[in-house]
Amino acid sequence: MSEAKSKKKISGASLKHAFREIIWPRRKLVAIGLVLILINRLSGFVLPVSARYLDRVVAGDIGFLWTLLSLVAVAVTIQAITSYTLVRLLSVEAQHLIAQLRIQVQYHVLRLPVRVFDNTKSGVLVTRIMEDVEGVRNLVGTGLVQLIGGSITGVLAFVYLLTINPIMTALALIPLGGFALVSTRAFKKLRPAFRERGRIQAEVTGRLTESLGGIRVVKGFHALDKESDIFSAGAMRIYENVKGTLTTTSLVTSLGTLFMGMASLMIMGYGGWQIGQGNLTLGELLSFVLSLGFLVAPVFQLANIGTQMTEAFAGLDRTAELLSWPAEDDDPLRTQAMPQIRGHLSFQGVHFAYEKGKPVLKGIDFDAPPGTVVALVGSSGSGKSTIAGLAAAFIEPDQGKVLVDGVDLRTVKLGSYREQLGLVFQSDFLFDGTMRENLRFARPDATDAEIQDAAEKAYVTAFSDKFPEKLDTVIGERGVKLSGGQRQRVTIARALLANPRLLLLDEATSSLDTESEALIQKSLGDLLEGRTTIVIAHRLTTIQRADLILVIEDGRIVERGKHEELIAAKGRYHELYTVQARI
Repeated sequence: MSEAKSKKKISGASLKHAFREIIWPRRKLVAIGLVLILINRLSGFVLPVSARYLDRVVAGDIGFLWTLLSLVAVAVTIQAITSYTLVRLLSVEAQHLIAQLRIQVQYHVLRLPVRVFDNTKSGVLVTRIMEDVEGVRNLVGTGLVQLIGGSITGVLAFVYLLTINPIMTALALIPLGGFALVSTRAFKKLRPAFRERGRIQAEVTGRLTESLGGIRVVKGFHALDKESDIFSAGAMRIYENVKGTLTTTSLVTSLGTLFMGMASLMIMGYGGWQIGQGNLTLGELLSFVLSLGFLVAPVFQLANIGTQMTEAFAGLDRTAELLSWPAEDDDPLRTQAMPQIRGHLSFQGVHFAYEKGKPVLKGIDFDAPPGTVVALVGSSGSGKSTIAGLAAAFIEPDQGKVLVDGVDLRTVKLGSYREQLGLVFQSDFLFDGTMRENLRFARPDATDAEIQDAAEKAYVTAFSDKFPEKLDTVIGERGVKLSGGQRQRVTIARALLANPRLLLLDEATSSLDTESEALIQKSLGDLLEGRTTIVIAHRLTTIQRADLILVIEDGRIVERGKHEELIAAKGRYHELYTVQARI
């Protein structure tokens, strides 16, 4: 994504999104939470209000004391029950919300164009899926309800305090108003800081994921100190951000203590003076002080819950931003479902560049009838893999068209097209799990017999049968427990099992030793039969049987024909073949 896109401010959008998409669908639950919090806070009022009537007990009405104690006991019991119910309802729903948001974001990320993944570290995306949504629990959880409920009870407390003594109430409001003003300004600074923290954490996690995934390279090149320095720098950036937010929140909390102390000081002084004047009883002063807590609580919640809400909206900003990135099939041009593919592949004047001003392909034209094996050869960086990427619709041409059976891939719904593709990548990517699970990845509904057949045709069984668990052997993350050649054979078997109409082999034999390559060559007849195939290979011996060989240099087709024709022409293909054959 562009820098401008990544910095797009969508705070207002996230606030609207929070209410429409998160709070409103759960309005009944939130309403129940508000009722519970009101009951909880009103029950809490019993103690300070009852303190006002202690004067009757002091006057000698001991029987009334037991009445007050009974009321307080009932109120405390109600408080305990409502507190438990509140947390049980809203906290659980908040965690359910987080799970739902993670699922939504992960699904959206998977649907993003391949270019996004080329330009964004996987660890960054993982962080945004797993961590950015964490803070929204406060929108449905007890945080929001406590803030709203506390504000309501604060108003009720304010009215009650006025009935006791308006002047003392005014004295209490002066420092509390100052604290509310300071808190509001502080939260305006905190929200950008929380957004920045999410971005930094994503970057650091992205690099950490890379270094752990490439641990053999890190150790092999003795780059432990370098990776440690990079991570340390990132960790310190997080620390500096956290230090700044902690300093701000600590300042707010400390000022709260100061303002509350000032309020208490003024109330004690004025209240004591009023008692001395006979205008206020001791019970009324005690009731006032206890009730003041209900007025002060929302203000302090503004500091505590306000910080959590600020963090929640910062995460929601980043989540809403990510969800605004257009998915592949969001393109309005992609309206056509791909019918059953026959396999007629055609490139017409295709130009492509990963970066503006740096063209990779410069007018690629070729036509491959159904069942044709097209081999792409040329030096590294000439554009061979880019042609395969265009054929798979991972990327789109800047100019020209890529047609399959006369249908422009630019207009096709990608799911309907890719389900008919078979892919074998140079990186031979395998998931952690068993070989059988990796093969079934291509066709979840495949039978064990079909899996066995594909494994035999790709000569996977030649080594899998040597393991006690055979195809059910766990191969580790990225297939680390297998050799390069074994991993490549598993990926080829996976493509075979998919039974595609269009097959893309990108350096399919690059990781194979001579023996393994010979085995794969034997199975290529079954693999390629009846399928249009794009083959990319540095080993020219693997493509001699191709129907059409395209020699790519600097993004252009410089030669085309069959093996014998190109050898006879003594051009670039002859040069490449001669160098490899050492003739």
